[in-house]
Amino acid sequence: MRRTLAARPDRFPLNRPFRISRGAKTAADVVTATVIEGGLQGWGEGVPYPRYGESTELVLAQIEAVRGEIEAGAGRAELQTLMQPGAARNAVDCALWDLEAKRAGRSVAALLGAPEPVRVATALTIGVDTPDVMARAAAAMAGAPLVKVKVDAGNPAAAIRAVRDAAPGAALIVDPNESWGETLLRAVMPVLEECRVAVLEQPVPADEDDWLASYDSPVPICADEAIHTVAGLDRVAARYDAVNVKLDKAGGLTAGLELVHAARGRGLRVMSGCMVCSSLGIAPALHVARLADWADLDGPLWLAEDRPGGVVADGGWLLPPSEGFWG
Repeated sequence: MRRTLAARPDRFPLNRPFRISRGAKTAADVVTATVIEGGLQGWGEGVPYPRYGESTELVLAQIEAVRGEIEAGAGRAELQTLMQPGAARNAVDCALWDLEAKRAGRSVAALLGAPEPVRVATALTIGVDTPDVMARAAAAMAGAPLVKVKVDAGNPAAAIRAVRDAAPGAALIVDPNESWGETLLRAVMPVLEECRVAVLEQPVPADEDDWLASYDSPVPICADEAIHTVAGLDRVAARYDAVNVKLDKAGGLTAGLELVHAARGRGLRVMSGCMVCSSLGIAPALHVARLADWADLDGPLWLAEDRPGGVVADGGWLLPPSEGFWG
């Protein structure tokens, strides 16, 4: 039976700028992969991320490099050695999951022996800005169960306090995106305790975190940029309390689920995260969110227009895509 693999770039303008410590973006640039076999199509999405040396052109080239093997019948198991972890493998892996489910006439959840995705509480993100602007954003989402606060090294304490005052009931994730150093982290920690922060995500650069191994943090610290796959888990487990599992880092749902189970086996907590993406990037991640302590899957909520049939937001809760959208 003939199989074809194709990939294309897609751009989704945002409804407002997304600002983190490394800069701002106004559009989500993704790569969409499709695998067609026997009249059935599976699809998946990857987000090229410059922090990891990726670009749209590189991801497209990486997918093209394995087209022959995929079209010859290589599946998800072979894909793990054919491609390196990253956005390209994520797009192809998730497309193969979708195709596999359609060929079997069963859902991805059924293939996993798991419950079907249901609504999940997702973090709503407040981008880096002045404390006043961030407070107004927090007030608009004060009823949400979980809020993520993006900060940089410029007076993060004021930003965190402003958000906490405006959203007193929400659980808070604070994410400096590697912009802090040891001195600043130690200085801000009392504020994190005061503001009842649930988890601090990747506060320091991934290659400058050795000191965390001997630091007894009163607030759980979650690895993001410091962890991609199971291969890095032993190092991370000695320094962090939790890991952020993103399919674009792990290289697909197959590797993402492997990382979740391995992290749990080491006593680590888990966050299910995403890049700024469409609902096609979120649908597979819902299978990680089911196993996670926190979900941070609001990527599509930043889009001016999502893919038809995608996830639906409901006051800080995310409802799964329409039936047949993916998986």
